Amino acid sequence: YSGRLRLNGEEHQSTLRAALNYAILLATLKRFKEAKSLLRPAIPVARRVLGESHDLTLSMRSIHASTLYLDPGATLDDLREAVMTLENVALITRRVLGGAHPLAVGFEGSLRNARAALAAREGDDVSALCDAVDALNT
Repeated sequence: YSGRLRLNGEEHQSTLRAALNYAILLATLKRFKEAKSLLRPAIPVARRVLGESHDLTLSMRSIHASTLYLDPGATLDDLREAVMTLENVALITRRVLGGAHPLAVGFEGSLRNARAALAAREGDDVSALCDAVDALNT
């Protein structure tokens, strides 16, 4: 990625593709913090240069959302942001590419996983609150 960045600059499509590929590798290695720090500045560049509905922009946003909900240290706000981002990405992808497109199918799967992670965490919070109330009542 750094070679592409030096050679082509941050706004070149091949640099953005290299950033996405590197972020996917980092996420696969469970180095979520590094993947997020790579994608945070790259996504606005992709949006500006390629547009909101370009497949590369959508993929970058999807991977960023995945790093949010897959991170074991994710907060409720992280999980909510992941779900909101993936809802938007899935909607745009269905509109632009169609619901049967492989990207749309993959983004829908990520959205289901993010929603499940959020529901599980919210359930944990409700359980913890119920346990605290029970402890106060005994």
